[in-house]
Amino acid sequence: MVVGKREDPYSAFRFLVEIEGIIAGGFTDVSGLSVQTEVDSIREGGVNDFEYKLPRGTKYTDITLKRGLTDWELYNWYKDVIHGKISRKSGAIYLLDHEGNQVMDWYFFEAYPVKWEVSSFNATSNTVASETLVLTHHGVV
Repeated sequence: MVVGKREDPYSAFRFLVEIEGIIAGGFTDVSGLSVQTEVDSIREGGVNDFEYKLPRGTKYTDITLKRGLTDWELYNWYKDVIHGKISRKSGAIYLLDHEGNQVMDWYFFEAYPVKWEVSSFNATSNTVASETLVLTHHGVV
């Protein structure tokens, strides 16, 4: 490490979302990048101060994408799911540094929407109408 060089953490507001090779810009929130491995605890007979922790399986949390409501593209993808036509799509989430360079990435596989929601409308507010899409998938790397 160079003396005097400061390593700041990356900002959480600089990111891109890509689905099937197309940058799907305009998302304001991405959440659900979570992986957890479940374990079984096994105690050996007669040994009271030790237990084995064995991996049982890994599960992935659904990914939630939120953006300003601009078109029907995401809803149409979900509408196909409602009618039994599952169209799985893979994609990526890219974290960018302050100069806009890609510094980290997470890839999700064979995702499809399981929930679509529009923000509430309020005539006394000046907030932007937004849509939220929840994707289930086969893993994140």
